[in-house]
Amino acid sequence: MKDQPWFKNCVVRLKAASDIWAPEGLLSTLQAVEAQMGRVRGEVVGGPRVIDLDLLLFGEAEMAGEYLTLPHPRMLERAFVLVPLRDIAPTLVFKDGRTIDQALAGLSYSLEGCVIGQK
Repeated sequence: MKDQPWFKNCVVRLKAASDIWAPEGLLSTLQAVEAQMGRVRGEVVGGPRVIDLDLLLFGEAEMAGEYLTLPHPRMLERAFVLVPLRDIAPTLVFKDGRTIDQALAGLSYSLEGCVIGQK
C-alpha cells in the first residue's frame, strides 16, 4: 500500500536451534513483539502500522498454510525486502535458482542512499 507514511525496514538473520524453535513458534514470538509495540492485527492489510515483523525464510523449510507460508510468498516482489537481505546474505540463491540481484533486476525500484522506492 503506497498511501502511508514512510517507514524503516530492516532484515535480520538469526541463528535458531531447530530443537528449540519451530517456524510457527518463531512467528508467534514475532507477533507477540508486534503486539507489545502497539500493533493491532486486523488493520487494513498492507496499511500503516507501528511495526511489521515477517518471517521470510527458516533454513530450507518450505510450508504453505493459513498461519505461515515459507519462504515468504511476496518476498521476491519487494525491493524493500531484497535490498537489505542482499546486505546480510549476498550469495543467497532462491529455490527458483535466482540470486537476489537477479530477483531485483526484475523489479522497478530506486535506491537513493538508504531510501528504497518501488513502483
